[in-house]
Amino acid sequence: MIALNILENEEAARGWIEAAFAPTPTQWERIERFAAMLVDENARQNLIAASTIPHLWVRHIADSAQLLAFDRDSDGLWIDLGSGPGLPGLVVAILSGRSTLLVESRRRRCEFLRAVAADLDLAHVEVAEAQLERVETRAAATISARAFAPIDRLIDLSARFSTESTHWLLPKGRNAVKELASLPPAWQKMFHVEQSHTDADSQILVGRGRIVAKQRGKR
Repeated sequence: MIALNILENEEAARGWIEAAFAPTPTQWERIERFAAMLVDENARQNLIAASTIPHLWVRHIADSAQLLAFDRDSDGLWIDLGSGPGLPGLVVAILSGRSTLLVESRRRRCEFLRAVAADLDLAHVEVAEAQLERVETRAAATISARAFAPIDRLIDLSARFSTESTHWLLPKGRNAVKELASLPPAWQKMFHVEQSHTDADSQILVGRGRIVAKQRGKR
């Protein structure tokens, strides 16, 4: 991953995306279009906090893209849990071209996700409109969850998608260390904490491996 300081403004966020991923003109067009659609739809449903719109590229676009920077070597299915407005899932799909499953239970948000995927011709993006418990099990190369659930519940619900090589990318704000410490030791050993590059107070739990759900509660 390219080393950098905390991104402090929109220009810095765009510059980092250029340096880290060298997007093609088509990818830039898609990211710009997605950003515009996100702001437009936010007037109809609360997808992101209105206060973050002036800082959209730092708070949402680069914040999502940085997860991909932790997982450059994988090329299988990326499952984004509680995808909401497509963060990080749609950003990942645009920049990587990887097959991406966006899991979201709210109908209006799913309608938005499908509209963006269709508008941007992202044929490799699938939207699962369901609670995670009802989503068909499939092997995930990467599992992300930007704002889905406390880590113990998140892992409980998503363990069945993991394999020995699955990457876990879980932004957890300032509570990352505390949440990691709350897990059984067998799970703790799979993860480490990385600093977010978009917020000095935020951290990301990065892990690899298969979660065995029955390990939960063994300490």
